[in-house]
Amino acid sequence: MKLNYKIIFHFFGLLLLFSGGFMLLATLISLVYNDGVTQELFSAGLVTLIAGGVVMLFTKRHRKEMNKREGYIVVTFGWIIMALSGTLPYIFTASIPSFTNAFFETMSGFTTTGATILNDIEAVPKGVLFWRSLTHWIGGMGIIVLAIAILPLLGIGGMQLFAAEAPGPNADKLHPRITDTAKRLWLIYFAYTAAETILLQVAGMSFFDAVNHALSTLSTGGFSTKNASVAHWNNQPIIQYIIIVFMFLAGTNFVLSYFAFKGKFQKILHDEEFKLYFKFIAIFTAIAALIIYFKADVSVSSIAHPMVWGEAESAFRHGLFQVISVITTTGFVTADFTLWTPFLVVLFFGLMFLGGSAGSTSGGVKVVRHLLLIKNGFLEFKRTLHPNAIVPVRYNTKSISGDIVFNVLGFFILYLLSFIIGALGFSLLEIDFQSSIGLAASSLGNVGPALGDFGPVNNYANLPSVGKWWCSFLMLIGRLELFTVLILFTPFFWRNR
Repeated sequence: MKLNYKIIFHFFGLLLLFSGGFMLLATLISLVYNDGVTQELFSAGLVTLIAGGVVMLFTKRHRKEMNKREGYIVVTFGWIIMALSGTLPYIFTASIPSFTNAFFETMSGFTTTGATILNDIEAVPKGVLFWRSLTHWIGGMGIIVLAIAILPLLGIGGMQLFAAEAPGPNADKLHPRITDTAKRLWLIYFAYTAAETILLQVAGMSFFDAVNHALSTLSTGGFSTKNASVAHWNNQPIIQYIIIVFMFLAGTNFVLSYFAFKGKFQKILHDEEFKLYFKFIAIFTAIAALIIYFKADVSVSSIAHPMVWGEAESAFRHGLFQVISVITTTGFVTADFTLWTPFLVVLFFGLMFLGGSAGSTSGGVKVVRHLLLIKNGFLEFKRTLHPNAIVPVRYNTKSISGDIVFNVLGFFILYLLSFIIGALGFSLLEIDFQSSIGLAASSLGNVGPALGDFGPVNNYANLPSVGKWWCSFLMLIGRLELFTVLILFTPFFWRNR
């Protein structure tokens, strides 16, 4: 069956309209703060809106059917088109005049990676900073999920897109109709963002900083308005605790948030992935906090302000913050964790492969996949002892089909291969070993801070141009969970059948 190219491009036009609309929102912020780039931002938004309108106009007569192949194409190339259009605010305002750097920053935004090439973030106009944070927020829940809520207006079903976009090995539906699911997810997402904004402002942040950090937190992105990231508020612990709470929520399956609002707390308490997610955070926080308290050198300071290493609360807070930030792939930093003893450097490197819950805005492998791998591994011992016994993997008291287990195993192997190939790619650019593996793990897991020359207190400005494009590719396949993008490189995908 031939691809329905008209519906694909019609959807691309719709995405450009979304992108242009959000750029106009950034223009409004620029106007309010009188940052001097209002006209340029308006021009970027107008160009994007016109491009989207023209594409939709020329493809309005299309067959209103979308199969799975077309869904994968729309998701993958839709993200690329969003990233390409998202460079315009940076280029038009000359905040990032280089196209390579602008594309890297935009892809890092939409994939919620949070890696940046900006050396002086605080010198960037507020309208551009707001656009930068918006790319996180849009990409967090997924522009595709947002758009499928509009698809009924076009007469198109959206299940194919949700299957390709939804994070995790399976897509939990809150409501039988996929568009209602998307609306409910976005309502929860918006409510959390508004709540965090209010709390951060009450805690002492300016309104502008509060909004931007809320957008970055709920998307598990990590872009900050300060050069020192959240370490700028090391003397205001309440701000960091608020961000910790919302990073935790953002890394939790949003379906569980829906159940919480409905009063179905038993579903949350009995969810195996949530319990393991909580245990991981508790155990790794305890380890990090104890090592910081007893082992960290007193001379080691945070990015912006000296930490009081002798205090248990400080050690606990910084340990908890960095553990949650890395596990949820948010990437905010309160200190340079690469200076917290070699053991903690290795620990945080390992956490880059963990990821938050399926159905969250986190990147990484996801906790549920680790859970299923661990369960299947232990069951192999039973199968060895009792070869004739049927011992299924169970998740939340239900038997998991072999297909799902094989999918998880396949994903894990493909993830490790992607990591190895990613690191090899960076090493070809004569980047040292520690930096190469850090870049590969961070980009693929959408974490942000890496290791070595690209650690928490550094940025990606000195990465060669080829390395930035390679990073962008790894960010994309990591955000779309490998299969969605890599399947496009297989010959059989493009055969008409």
